[in-house]
Amino acid sequence: MRRGFAVVWLVSGALWAQQTGRNAPAEEAGAATFRATTELVVETVTVTDKNGRPVEGLTAKDFQVTEDGVPQEIRFFEYQKLPETQESAPAREPEHLHIYDKLGRDQIRAEKPGTTRYKDRRLLALYFDMTSMPVADQVRALGAAQRFIRRQMTGADLVAILRYEGGAVEVLQDFTADRDRLLSILETMIVGEGQGLDDTTSDASAADTGAAFGQDDTEFNIFNTDRQLSALQTAAAMLGQLSEKKLLLYFASGLRLNGLNNQAQLHATINSAIRAGVSIWPVDARGLVAQAPMGDATHGSPGTVAMYSGAGPAAFTTDFQQSQDSLYALASDTGGKPLFDENNLTRGIVRAQRSIESYYILGYYTTNAALDGRFRRIRITLAAEAAAKLDYRRGYFAGKQFSRFTAAEKERQLEDALMLPDPITELTIAMEIDYFQLNRAEYYVPIVVKIPGRELALAKRGGAARTLIDFIGEIKDASGTTVANVRDKVDVKLSGATAAELARRPVVYDTGFTLLPGDYTLKFLARDAETGRIGTYQTSFRIPNLNRGEDNRIPISAVVLGSQKVELKEALYNAVKAKDRAETGNPLVQDGVKLIPSVTRVFRTDQSLSVYLQAYEQAAAAFQPLVGRVSFYQGQRTAFESEPVKVTQGKANRLKTAELSFEIPLRNLKPGRYECQVTVLNPEGQAAAFWRAPVVVLP
Repeated sequence: MRRGFAVVWLVSGALWAQQTGRNAPAEEAGAATFRATTELVVETVTVTDKNGRPVEGLTAKDFQVTEDGVPQEIRFFEYQKLPETQESAPAREPEHLHIYDKLGRDQIRAEKPGTTRYKDRRLLALYFDMTSMPVADQVRALGAAQRFIRRQMTGADLVAILRYEGGAVEVLQDFTADRDRLLSILETMIVGEGQGLDDTTSDASAADTGAAFGQDDTEFNIFNTDRQLSALQTAAAMLGQLSEKKLLLYFASGLRLNGLNNQAQLHATINSAIRAGVSIWPVDARGLVAQAPMGDATHGSPGTVAMYSGAGPAAFTTDFQQSQDSLYALASDTGGKPLFDENNLTRGIVRAQRSIESYYILGYYTTNAALDGRFRRIRITLAAEAAAKLDYRRGYFAGKQFSRFTAAEKERQLEDALMLPDPITELTIAMEIDYFQLNRAEYYVPIVVKIPGRELALAKRGGAARTLIDFIGEIKDASGTTVANVRDKVDVKLSGATAAELARRPVVYDTGFTLLPGDYTLKFLARDAETGRIGTYQTSFRIPNLNRGEDNRIPISAVVLGSQKVELKEALYNAVKAKDRAETGNPLVQDGVKLIPSVTRVFRTDQSLSVYLQAYEQAAAAFQPLVGRVSFYQGQRTAFESEPVKVTQGKANRLKTAELSFEIPLRNLKPGRYECQVTVLNPEGQAAAFWRAPVVVLP
């Protein structure tokens, strides 16, 4: 990956192309603003008599709720009555199920006001952690889910299917009672996908591979475990928008913490589940394991003195127990129960199913409006039924202001946002992705991100204004594997005059990657580090294989349009120490001056338009001269044509790269919308290339 970036000021345009969302206009100066914050707390309460039967017929007046000893007024009350014997229609046989070519993506939808979709229903979410389960365990887990849906799913059950693989949580199916649909999804899931991120131990149980001493795997285990827990936290947050009781069946082959390194993320995951009212029921997909003292045939022998002293077998046993201890902690702290050492994994789903009986939903607006993130204890009692037993959540963690976040919490917020399937549009982001061929295999992909300056907060520090921006992003290939990523924090110091212009000028951030031809998906996040507001940009793009050229077509790179060039040494911010080395290979940098692509392609008549592209003649025995021209069209009318540019010599490389550059004064164009066309001709080879894109010219 090639990385070099700078943040510069650009003249703002009136049109934003390519964006995920737009914020409301800034408030007028001097206008009075009134803000109020309140938090709705929802509790699900199961009331049973001394014989264990549900107590029905209670009203809101029968309950008393206190939070940290302060009485609360119940504002929402509902009773959920769950039948035990109602059955669904029989599911189809496997040979009659529909097998999808590709699994679609769904989302957990909250119940709309006035609807009763989840009324008197039991909500079960089946969550498959494909990264932690080897193939045999994946087959066992999917088979258990299919048996439950076929034989033991009742008419009161609504089941959702979630999957974690490739670094993202995917909702394959929202809560539904359609057993054929659920079975079809389970049949379509490919066994083996996402597998391979399981931990590799470095203790006495580790296999002796005979390799030379290398880097310890512990740091990679820490990262993988954090990602697994963070994904589980994301799933709990998705379910948190539903008021009813939710059970999350977590299928995994254990979850082993690495000392104290994963404790912070474990606590964050448990806290998120408690806040969302989600009970986690882990199911150990390994089943009943009869483990040999020195490991089975899937692992190499330790090959050290540990296999004779007893340290090896002890380490095997300890590792296995620790992987179950983490699952036990997730269950006990969120109100669930784990299923260990049991080959019939369906039993774990049935136990979770039977744990939900008829219950009451109570909602109140807390009188404590402080967003301090502290735990608040809840106590619910009955005024009359003294002998009744109440089962409910004993407390929750309050929300927390971004200004109170620790460094770890801020980093976790970005990682969680990166895993969310839906974009966050608190900040507006526009982006342009280009590509240039470096050699016959690799392409340089510059990425330019544009954020309106008016949406960034300024903080006075030491008498100077600063704009703090966090960036995080990742690129995945067609198989969902992360092939490149970026994580940067930009602290831009601004003078008084420049700070005053922030509301009128956007900030541009650029970076670059080296990729192979293919289809990719980019997800990029920017966060105002002063307020915590986040903007997400997600798009798919393709890098064509320019080696597969046609006889009558000239392979060309992406075409870059820009109106501003800046010297690298004059950039407001540059965090790359080896700046010159990082910019080597970036075709947008010429003699220390970088062309800044116009993301929105909006220009003014008093500007000069710079057009840059590359053409490649790797198939020719010798370089053949090229001729290029830029044209502007309005409908069928030609509004302007530039003078032709002739390139008689290419670079001394195997691609025979030819650079075409144009400088076009826009004063010759009237304000309006145009189609900009770039034409490249090879008179000798009788080949051509064409490129078109819409542009806007303002007065």
